[in-house]
Amino acid sequence: MKIKHNIVIEGKHNKPILVDIFYLSNNTPKPIIIFCHGYKGFKDWGAWNILAKAFTEAGFYFVKFNFSYNGGTIEQAIDFPDLEAFGNNNYTKELDDLETVINWICKNPAFKPEADTNNISLFGHSRGGGIVAIKAEEDSRVKNIISLAGVSDYKSRFHEGSNEFNIWKEIGVKFIENGRTKQQMPHYFQFYEDFIANENRLTIKHAVSNLKIPHLIIHGSEDTSVSVEEAKRLHKWNPESNLKIIEGANHVFGTSHPWEKDYLSEELQQVVNAVISFLKK
Repeated sequence: MKIKHNIVIEGKHNKPILVDIFYLSNNTPKPIIIFCHGYKGFKDWGAWNILAKAFTEAGFYFVKFNFSYNGGTIEQAIDFPDLEAFGNNNYTKELDDLETVINWICKNPAFKPEADTNNISLFGHSRGGGIVAIKAEEDSRVKNIISLAGVSDYKSRFHEGSNEFNIWKEIGVKFIENGRTKQQMPHYFQFYEDFIANENRLTIKHAVSNLKIPHLIIHGSEDTSVSVEEAKRLHKWNPESNLKIIEGANHVFGTSHPWEKDYLSEELQQVVNAVISFLKK
């Protein structure tokens, strides 16, 4: 298995994107899976490297990356040394980053012997599930989409008109504590302003309702971060989609960070099995 960590590619917003690729070297083009992490996430979180290896062993070319404004740096790809960048992240930057990664794969001749650029699937966790839905609807190079504990609506998360929202608007920044690192993570008001300026594009319902490609929705029944009702909503908006609810699974499917084991949790193994079955039909 060939693994290349922390490849640096140029983003559109003056920050680099760090990318990992996993593949079996056999001069046979393999279907590509591009994985997008979620809010307060990063490509090396928890069991994502074990996940990548599982898909690689199943015959896929697996790509995962850090969004350029996720708070990581080239020197420290894990966690959030650059909180200023984190505070200036937004959905359109993440969509631009994903497009940059897709372009990099499709236009780089080095990929050709091992990666089938005509067979790209997007796989997004949590907030990343919304990003891949939007990108899949607007980019014809994407052939399949998988939402993993994905959100169904960005706007509702702003709680417009609430006291908290009004204070955020007045001050221009709010801080949310990271439960694991205990960092006070800034969120600048530009995040909301960017959403409003691009609301039609960033409405997940619009994207999902217009999908014309195979769509798999996976969610844990015990997810307390993103309700399983959001998965049911996504499925309702795209009745052609496949909905798989994993009983007893939480938002991260029984894993955590750091993940010291060299195998997947039972719940995440169910995810892998479901995705492989979906993509190989």
